[in-house]
Amino acid sequence: MPPARFSRPAELGLPATPLTTASRLLVKSHGEANGSGPGRSPRWLRLQADNPKPMPLLDAIPPEVLPRAGTAYLHYLGFMVCFGALVLERRLIKPNPNKADATLMVITDVVYGLAALALLGSGILRVLYFGQGAEFYTENPLFWWKVGLYIGIGTLSLYPTITYILWAIPLRKGELPKVSEALANRLAWILNIELAGFALIPLMATLMARGVGLANYGQGL
Repeated sequence: MPPARFSRPAELGLPATPLTTASRLLVKSHGEANGSGPGRSPRWLRLQADNPKPMPLLDAIPPEVLPRAGTAYLHYLGFMVCFGALVLERRLIKPNPNKADATLMVITDVVYGLAALALLGSGILRVLYFGQGAEFYTENPLFWWKVGLYIGIGTLSLYPTITYILWAIPLRKGELPKVSEALANRLAWILNIELAGFALIPLMATLMARGVGLANYGQGL
């Protein structure tokens, strides 16, 4: 028995007009339901009028927001680079390092110093111009604790920095720096203290952002 075959309307002697009309109605109703094609509903057109195309991202940002956001970004980036540099130095420190490790430690300390300056400069700009207002910071004791902690870390980091500068002298001559086990342990302890201090700075900043330390903290809660 031959397989069944669907015949066209013309082969069966049926008019094609009713089928064509039904197809058009089906396509039109489908387009109205989905909000596309020539059969778009008035409701879809009203939604398009009420929701125009979004503006480009930079055009939608108020001009005064960009410097504030840029300064905050530089501040956070400087902190992350400082912390990452200290972690790398701590990992590399050991007695009598090879030339590659000693050179990398010198370069890492230079990056750490530049990031620390960026952190300090952006912090000053945020306090004076692009933050919550100078009073928000200067009237909070936590702010001064944070500043004191940063100054303490910076002062403590002078010893490793001077040590690395002295390493650069023999490295330029193609020689290796002489690092005793006692010096390596001393540098390791200093780096540990610096890392612990840097880990406390975000905690203080988080508490400050929530008003902890201000005289009117807790009122209205």
